[in-house]
Amino acid sequence: MRSRLALWVPLALFAFFAGLAAYMLTQDKDQFVESTMIGQPLPAFALQPAFAGLPGAAKADFAGKPKLLNIWASWCVPCIAEAPQLDALKRQGVEIIGIAIRDRPEDVAGFLAKYGNPYTRIGSDPISEVQLGIGSSGVPETFVIDAQGVIRYQHIGDIRDDDVPTLLAELEKAR
Repeated sequence: MRSRLALWVPLALFAFFAGLAAYMLTQDKDQFVESTMIGQPLPAFALQPAFAGLPGAAKADFAGKPKLLNIWASWCVPCIAEAPQLDALKRQGVEIIGIAIRDRPEDVAGFLAKYGNPYTRIGSDPISEVQLGIGSSGVPETFVIDAQGVIRYQHIGDIRDDDVPTLLAELEKAR
């Protein structure tokens, strides 16, 4: 009797865990990690310029009117894909402040020369301290920051053509 039980218990445990794994694989998953900082003020930061062509970025730069904060990197392929949309936003009067993540000045300058520069400022975040402080989970990510420096909206991933109206609407709501 005991030997039969010893044979069936491992099989039953295996069947249970296989069933649990199969169930979990069929459930909808969140693909993105949303920031817990939505509705919170930006943490204090002052970043050095990412390259010699533009000033760095600081929390104080977000006072006065709503702006976009774009977390990006020259080594990020989706950042290349969103460059035309950032340029379109700039042409519509949107001020965009960038934070370059784990990047070198010459790579930042090369990226901007090749794909365009929609930024008024770019801070260098060599160890992702500010990125993690605002709850960003990767690059690219874009945040709408209101005139008081409060994070109002988070766009995860590259900005596509159909995302531009949403970002413009969120900037308008942040006024």
